Amino acid sequence: MNNHNNNHHYHANNNHRLRDRISIFVDGNNMFYAQQKNGWFFDPRKVIDYFSEESGFMLINAFWYTGLKDSQDQRGFRDALISLGYTVRTKILKEYYDDSSGRFSQKANLDIEIVVDMFNTVDQYDRVVLFSGDGDFERAIELLRSKNTHITVVSTDGMIARELRNATDRYIDLNEIRGCIEKRDY
Repeated sequence: MNNHNNNHHYHANNNHRLRDRISIFVDGNNMFYAQQKNGWFFDPRKVIDYFSEESGFMLINAFWYTGLKDSQDQRGFRDALISLGYTVRTKILKEYYDDSSGRFSQKANLDIEIVVDMFNTVDQYDRVVLFSGDGDFERAIELLRSKNTHITVVSTDGMIARELRNATDRYIDLNEIRGCIEKRDY
């Protein structure tokens, strides 16, 4: 009887996690414009390293969402992301007429896909890093925080919606971590 209790005690302690589990969600289209605005691009591998190994967190998932012109669009880039460990979600860009500019524009909105993945995997992580400035994520972030998830939003000034910045636990401007995540041509 005593032996059994000791074993049970050992297993209970064994389940204790030492490191927070983290999941990364990158709104690729939103981030493309943020990087263009800043005049530099980040390295997807350095993003994973910075928010997992360098921060002491255990990476569970990394998702990248992007709109495509056609099924072959960004093929090499998508393959590279997959080889780094990202789950890549895509949607074909839709063309629509923009009344204000009088031109046709292309847009792919993957907000729903991002939110669905966040909630489908919510039991797997303790922390979320969302690369987006889109205010549409405000409600999802509030709900995740109510489940004791720590949320970090990464964007850049002029592209981060006030409501999203207010809803998050931590906001990081891309330019603050440029030295750690910038893509460099060696």
